[in-house]
Amino acid sequence: MHLSLQPLLALLAGILILLRPKLLAVTVAIYLIVAGLLGLFPALRLTF
Repeated sequence: MHLSLQPLLALLAGILILLRPKLLAVTVAIYLIVAGLLGLFPALRLTF
């Protein structure tokens, strides 16, 4: 089974936004930073 980190982060961000709408800006900022780092440094991607 192959899981990548980005879809898991997207799912976690969506759940957090649903549970706490005030965290929207922080959640989006963290997600964008992580997605950007994964795009710049593909070696950081964790695969299971």
